[in-house]
Amino acid sequence: MIICVRLRDGAALPDLLGVARGISPVVQALPPDTALVDVAGAERYFGRDAAHLASVLRVRTLAYASADCALGVAATPLLARMAARLAAHGETVAVEDDARAAAAFLAPRPVGALPGVGAATARTLRGYGLDTVGKAAAVPLATLQRLLGVRAGRAVYEKAHGIDRTAVVADGGATVLAAERAFARDELDHGAHRGALLSAAGELGAGLRDRGQACRTLTLVVRYADGSATPRTRTLPEATAHTPALTDAAYRMHERLGLQRARVRALSLRAESLVPAERATRQLTFDPADDRARRLEETADRVRARFGPTAIRPGTLAA
Repeated sequence: MIICVRLRDGAALPDLLGVARGISPVVQALPPDTALVDVAGAERYFGRDAAHLASVLRVRTLAYASADCALGVAATPLLARMAARLAAHGETVAVEDDARAAAAFLAPRPVGALPGVGAATARTLRGYGLDTVGKAAAVPLATLQRLLGVRAGRAVYEKAHGIDRTAVVADGGATVLAAERAFARDELDHGAHRGALLSAAGELGAGLRDRGQACRTLTLVVRYADGSATPRTRTLPEATAHTPALTDAAYRMHERLGLQRARVRALSLRAESLVPAERATRQLTFDPADDRARRLEETADRVRARFGPTAIRPGTLAA
């Protein structure tokens, strides 16, 4: 059985992954706020069913990550993800491991609720009156392929019938690295926001380089005075651990949020989709300034390794 965990606050995802690995080693992160846990082995080990393990996982997440979550339990990742979307935070929706139960669960759902079915595909299906998963499942495969194309038609047909060929892929090593900056008071000043992002990006970059890793995506999570949060994820042009590149991406996401009057309580950055640094490619720029910046970064890393993480900081933060 599979447990899908959907967090209220995506900033707690690294903590959730650690908690989940205490129950099962087969844990897959789905940034920015979701994880899949294969508990087939854990059910035998603990002598408990998946629903009970989901309750344990929720309590531990509250205790160790201070984050509430919604949980879905089902036989496949597809059904577990859909169940977690239906669950309110603090609740668990379980789908029995039975073909009839799966069909009954899927039938009334909007066709756009199927993972991987985008807005354009859902709009096409609704145009032919196929607005629910049950209606799509009643259509022959050949008809769906004429409407959507061969590959997309087969994908919708299989998902509508609860056929899921995917598996939970255990993440090897650290797949997420996070840095958070909380303000002493709810902060409206954009200069303070940018300073916090500069500091967090510097911590992420140094952490990635220390681990010999680079990230493909960067997620910004803004937490507000009322406890709500807004996550934004950006796919980087190339996998990197270069602090200026991470800072620039963070600034761009922050600017697009348009937080003119928002009272911000904390900002966090997450480096995701991590790869070994030797596998990361770098686009040559022929820019002497970029080469100097990278050499200075290497020197600063050596100084921090010898004298501590605060030995060298950007002038903006030291002022």
